[in-house]
Amino acid sequence: MSEDNAHKEQFSWKDKLNFIIPSVLGVLLLMTPFQINGESTVMVSVISDFIRDGINSVVPIYYLVIITIFISLLLAAIYRFFKPDFIKNNHILLEAADVSWFELFVRFFSLILAIVVAFGEQWGLPQLIWGPDTGGLILFDLINGLFVIFLVAGFILPFLTEFGLLEFLGVYLTKVMRPLFNLPGRSAVNAVASWVGDGTIGVALTSKQYKEGYYTAREAAAIATSFSAVSITFSLVVVQNIGMMDKFGFFYLIAAVVGIICALIVPRIPPLSRISDSYYHNDESHSADEVIPDGYTKFEWGMYNAIKQAKHNGDFKQYIVSGAETVFSLWMGVIPTIMAIGTVVLIISETTPIFQWLGLPFQPILELLQVPMAQEASQTMVIGFTDMVLPSIMAAEIHAPMTQFIIGAMSIVQLIYMSETGAVILGSDLELSFLDLFIIFIERTIIALPIIVLLAHIIF
Repeated sequence: MSEDNAHKEQFSWKDKLNFIIPSVLGVLLLMTPFQINGESTVMVSVISDFIRDGINSVVPIYYLVIITIFISLLLAAIYRFFKPDFIKNNHILLEAADVSWFELFVRFFSLILAIVVAFGEQWGLPQLIWGPDTGGLILFDLINGLFVIFLVAGFILPFLTEFGLLEFLGVYLTKVMRPLFNLPGRSAVNAVASWVGDGTIGVALTSKQYKEGYYTAREAAAIATSFSAVSITFSLVVVQNIGMMDKFGFFYLIAAVVGIICALIVPRIPPLSRISDSYYHNDESHSADEVIPDGYTKFEWGMYNAIKQAKHNGDFKQYIVSGAETVFSLWMGVIPTIMAIGTVVLIISETTPIFQWLGLPFQPILELLQVPMAQEASQTMVIGFTDMVLPSIMAAEIHAPMTQFIIGAMSIVQLIYMSETGAVILGSDLELSFLDLFIIFIERTIIALPIIVLLAHIIF
């Protein structure tokens, strides 16, 4: 028996269960939708809501958000000016503290904004900053939820990433993901986690895998912008806003099909195609994991990789440390970015006609495609870059069912929303700039629009 074949025989049932139990638990908690009071949800959301209600009964979560942003700023400032050993010698603190001057400014600006939004009404400051459509939406609604979701997901994500599930599925999905999307098979799990869970969870999962050497910079950027999809829950919110719950099946099927078409095209054109195929810190240790050696079936090789990964990460202490590191990284890096960028973009959308101007080029296209109320519809084409829900809210005022359907479906497949996934991407280690995200958003819009309109004409 060869050395490779011998590896097939040396795993006990305990070893196998060390892979199977955490992986099944991760799928159940993060990726399995179920009904509560007639609404579709996932367990991570239920747990998050329970913890959020418990925290809010003791102290408002936005107080904790302000403290978190202050700590992120303090760490970055201390390291920038003094570079103490206690930060240098701790990779978790170093990752949170070693930021550029621009990121340092973003954290400072984020702290000021968070304080102003939290207490602006009491202090008599302009409502434009702290109102429910700008800073209030970011601090009290979005971050209020994300703060706890990051906490919960940080300790649940390892069940998907650290115990072999991605290694096992990657063997099977490589032959689909590689030829179609030029991506590793394991990236399919990111898509499923986003579709039934949350897009921000998909981005967090991608960023984590990138830093661990499983994706190149180009692959990670493509996955985060093409597969960190809108969850079923948020899709239901959009369909509810446009009053078409009876068409949800068609709606979600169209969004999924068009999303796949966009994922086939957008990663193959700039800016995504120009991103380097290098690994984070040049670590290529996991780059060949999906190559099946001679003497192994897919199942055997998948099990071998999965069990090996589970044995390596099966230590409870390591699991706690990994989860805490993920939560700390998300809190320190992502939350200040969301607070600053999300608030500014929403203020711009409220006070200037810039998004109406940006939508003007789409008016003749919509008229050519015979979309009813094309002028009103054109104003929604770019506003989704600020927040995913805004187009469907605007569509509710457009009394043309086909147009409402088109706007709702477009808002789902555009994917890049600065009040959510866009800000999370900018706060991560992925090699994507604000301009990159806007270009990708426009590319997805141009590709998706004629397909969705054609399908809408068939349905209506």
